[in-house]
Amino acid sequence: CNRFQLELHLIFPWLVESVFGSLDGIIAGWNLRLLHSRSNEYNIVMEFLNPSGPMMNLVYKLQAEEYKYEIPVNYLPGPVKACIQQGVLPDCPLFHNKLQFPPAGLLTLNLALNPFEFFMFNFAYCLITPKCFPPGQHGSSTDSAYFVLVDNYLKYFLPSEGSVPPSPFSDSRGSVTAPSPRYLHVSFAGYGVHSPSLLKHHIFHQPSVNADPAAQEIWRSETLLQMFVEIWLHHYSLEMYQKLQSPQVKEPFSPTEEHVLVVRLLVKHLHAFSNSLKPEQLSSSPSAHSHTHTSPLEEFKRVVVQRFVQQKLYLFLQHCFGHWPLDASFRAVLETWLSYIQPWRYTGEKTNPQQEQNRTSFVQENLLMYTKLFQVFLNRTMRTDLVNAKNALMVFRVAKVFAQPNLADMIQKGEQLFLEPEHVLHHRQPRGYLTPSQGGSYLSSRQRVMTDMVFRVKSHVYALEGQDCQYKQMFGTELRAAVMKLIQIIAQAGHTAKRISDHSNEVAANNSFLSWFGMGSSDTNTTFPGAEQEESGECLKKTHEFLDRALENLCQIFKLNQGQLSQLISNLGSSQDDGNSKQLPDCIQGDNGLILTDLGRRQIISGLRRFEIHYQGDPELQPIRSYENALLVRLFYKISSLVNNRFGGHMNALCSRPDFLGRLGRHYLSEQETTTKLKQSPMTQRTLERNRQPRLSLRPLASYRTILLLLLFYVFGALLSFGPVSSTLLILTGGFLYGLMMTLFGDKLKTH
Repeated sequence: CNRFQLELHLIFPWLVESVFGSLDGIIAGWNLRLLHSRSNEYNIVMEFLNPSGPMMNLVYKLQAEEYKYEIPVNYLPGPVKACIQQGVLPDCPLFHNKLQFPPAGLLTLNLALNPFEFFMFNFAYCLITPKCFPPGQHGSSTDSAYFVLVDNYLKYFLPSEGSVPPSPFSDSRGSVTAPSPRYLHVSFAGYGVHSPSLLKHHIFHQPSVNADPAAQEIWRSETLLQMFVEIWLHHYSLEMYQKLQSPQVKEPFSPTEEHVLVVRLLVKHLHAFSNSLKPEQLSSSPSAHSHTHTSPLEEFKRVVVQRFVQQKLYLFLQHCFGHWPLDASFRAVLETWLSYIQPWRYTGEKTNPQQEQNRTSFVQENLLMYTKLFQVFLNRTMRTDLVNAKNALMVFRVAKVFAQPNLADMIQKGEQLFLEPEHVLHHRQPRGYLTPSQGGSYLSSRQRVMTDMVFRVKSHVYALEGQDCQYKQMFGTELRAAVMKLIQIIAQAGHTAKRISDHSNEVAANNSFLSWFGMGSSDTNTTFPGAEQEESGECLKKTHEFLDRALENLCQIFKLNQGQLSQLISNLGSSQDDGNSKQLPDCIQGDNGLILTDLGRRQIISGLRRFEIHYQGDPELQPIRSYENALLVRLFYKISSLVNNRFGGHMNALCSRPDFLGRLGRHYLSEQETTTKLKQSPMTQRTLERNRQPRLSLRPLASYRTILLLLLFYVFGALLSFGPVSSTLLILTGGFLYGLMMTLFGDKLKTH
């Protein structure tokens, strides 16, 4: 039996790597992020990796034997790795008592993890390991095996109802890692900033393991959560984020859309887990929080969001808000934020008599999640194309959430508490948060006393932003001015969306029938500025609807009446006139052409101004139009290319002549110059000079309009008893005479 256990121990790292892939991404493993329910192997994999399946039973079996497995420190998140390499213990107790010191020194440090920790580390790391996916596939689906497994593990180890099922194998040797310390000393002078004496322990003085029997009940729950949070969220420290504000600093980690979707799943489940706390535990006195009356799982629910997730998620979201591309994929980040700041959405079917009080407490303890991230979102929205329906929807979503009843008042109250003078707190003594066995609780006493609420808000802000933070009020003068500007941008975008819609409807009405004959507009450059493939018809109607409702909600949040809104919109002045959209955006003349200013960029984004966009490449290589026959276009291009290659020199000589023959040759063999002179870059000008060489073009003959006219002419000739040869000669003669007339009198006609 012992030999069999040893064999299992030896193959376990290989098995984990075969399933989840190697940490460096070279071995792909089972590609759980690409495995969907449509695959034949899906059910087999899910059954094997189920929380109570064969793989987890193997983990528990090895757990009972005190086996350890090493992970190189280099694969830890940046801030954790930096702490260890500097000789300082990280904040997270998950990494305490696990460091191995090889003779080579600190740079080759390893972590010795127990089987459960090793399994969960590799499972969590699988999400952020760079993968080389097959062409056409990417791992952003919420029905992948990986996404479903995350959901299953969260529900199993963090249950909203009942308790965590016990391990099928007893752990008589006490190999379970000690739980994280159940206290959090808070220095009053630091308002919640961790005391350096608690954090800056040297790694050679790791705290000893002190197994708490009551904690054994939830050690797997804590380990799973800490592993997920550390691997998925802890890529930015406060100091690192402040350095990232410099454009010269390369960002250490960039999350993917799939990564953010999994983080949102974690946030939603933790809210549901926390909200499943029994009402009597919420209303009980601090002394009742003792473990003799409250199970460790219930105590865990009480602190899970604030203690384990808040700070790391705040920096994670702040980084995403500042660095994510300005496209619709930002919706995943946005919904993660909105899920976090609305924990009341995940209460299930039960009703809580203290729901309003709980909302107020949550807003105060997470004030920056509302105010600071709203300001960052506001700055981001200023640079976004709000004519796009997907971007307009995001603005509407945020405005709708913040316009919920009493939420703006709660936020404003929290800001007032933070701005309370320091003397309000002078009578308070330094306080600590005791363990349940000492008669304390995890959180503050929640007494409805002003000093207690002030302390809670200040502790939160200083812990997340540092003691020297410069707080900007969400309802202060500066941000209110920015909101006014956003309202104007929203109004401009709505006006632009309406113009695009009206223009599109006119073009569609004019060209619906005539375009088949080629008698409508054949110029593809008449597309309205700002219009995209998805921004037509119903999408533009949705844009208008989203922006209108966003304006209503913003006015409700910041208490603007209809008169103030009308005044803001009227201040736009002539910038919304249709004629203004025909002007060039604001730009300056540089050495290599026009350079947009910041004002010009905003004018383009809002659709107020535009550059005239014309096709300036080889006319013969333009995309085949809907009014052209594709087969004839390709055939005539080959014929004309052969003629041009054979007689190009003769054509150049003919068109270079200054006499009448030269003018006649230029009429037939050169493209007609446009009447409007466009500003072009030097590169474009050189390209145009190459394309203006005299040549024969037969492409007009591939137009359905030309074909139809020629067919009608031949039918008309047949009615007049003309044969095909006679009709062809008449057409050629007419074309020649038309060219002759245009050569003789074209200049006079243009002047008139």
